[in-house]
Amino acid sequence: MSERKETYVNNFSRMIRFETVSEEGNVNPEKFRKFHEVLRELFPNIFAACEFMDFEGSILLKWKGNGSADKLPVMFMNHMDVVSAEGEWLHDPFAAEVADGVIWGRGTVDTKCGLWAMLQAADELAAEGFVPDRDIYFESACTEETFGEGAIAISQWMLDNGIRLDMTFDEGGMVMYDPIGGAKGTFAMVGVGEKGCSNIRFIARSDGGHASTPGRNTPLARLGKFMAYVDRHNVFDREMSPTIKEMFRRIAPYMGKVGKVIGSPEKYELVLNNILPKLSNTAGALIKTTLAFTMAKGAESSNALPTEAWVVGNMRSSHHQGEKASLKALSRIADRYDIEIDVFDPAVESRLTDFNGEAFRLVEQAVKATLPNVDEVVPYIMTGASDSRFYDRVCDQCIRFLPFTITEQQMESIHGLNENIGVDTLEPAVDWYKFMMKRV
Repeated sequence: MSERKETYVNNFSRMIRFETVSEEGNVNPEKFRKFHEVLRELFPNIFAACEFMDFEGSILLKWKGNGSADKLPVMFMNHMDVVSAEGEWLHDPFAAEVADGVIWGRGTVDTKCGLWAMLQAADELAAEGFVPDRDIYFESACTEETFGEGAIAISQWMLDNGIRLDMTFDEGGMVMYDPIGGAKGTFAMVGVGEKGCSNIRFIARSDGGHASTPGRNTPLARLGKFMAYVDRHNVFDREMSPTIKEMFRRIAPYMGKVGKVIGSPEKYELVLNNILPKLSNTAGALIKTTLAFTMAKGAESSNALPTEAWVVGNMRSSHHQGEKASLKALSRIADRYDIEIDVFDPAVESRLTDFNGEAFRLVEQAVKATLPNVDEVVPYIMTGASDSRFYDRVCDQCIRFLPFTITEQQMESIHGLNENIGVDTLEPAVDWYKFMMKRV
């Protein structure tokens, strides 16, 4: 292992060993402030060069530019909090053990890797005396895995202080081989937007009663019929956005005969809208709103009919249909089964960044210069949620991409068991961030 790689592994491992789990309703700012001290020790040069701001454990650093570029500031961001690590792991999730060419641990992919590489790159540049042409902000929230309070507070502070950003660069897509199934190549998947995320409670009521004399259409039965209908039918509109069409155009040359169809989305759009959901859940999610039923509650006793029963659905609304229209489609079905709808966690809907714009082109240049294993840079729409959605109100170009090459197993380990990342992908990631910071 080279001296540079060994230093990177050691520094990154220190961040993984510090447990930064955030839990809904129980985010302790003091725990994260202790983690801030670890960051100061690891990256002294950039912390010395920046103005530091603390938002209840979430942080914002401002690297003052030299003013030679008459441009709005840019921001690089990666959250510091991680989800819990239950279950039986091959390696201790907070030990950062290095084995089989990877670092094991919670947060190695989501997203202490990005936080480490971002600050490592900035620290090295600051040590060399580099000063950016314009102001650069570094944001790291401690609440991304909960409700995003940190990003909400920081973006509101920017709004209140009249600060508008030219570009933001956050977590999102990564470098993967065959990301959609059948594309024989390695692709940098660059998120240019994300679907809206809503949590909805579907409620069925009755007068209750004893379970020994049940009537028809009790609350749980009605909820079951409703869920079965949604599961079996095409409830939401299907449409390929310009971003998804461009995604398929760029991937098509690597898909053999299938690529002739995939590469002409305008010509075969109706066919693709019907075929894609059958190919994979991921492909289907790219062209329509999705609804996943995740929680349920009925009576308090096993021998009583509930006066109220409910299920929770997590809805990811497409850009073409949006939250409001998607809810309207669900309401028509819910009314049939006498079910009420309560949106207790509404979506923060984000716009799509232009894949022909300056921010995306800069990412393309950085990938080609620092990640030579990549065959193509591809725009796509994230089906998951990120803190970027809160910055739409102060920025028109929000990019979601991490410059790490990962396997399918590593992607699936996010929020799951045995999260890990390859040690060979650390150096190129730092080089990518340095390229970006020098050229923004």
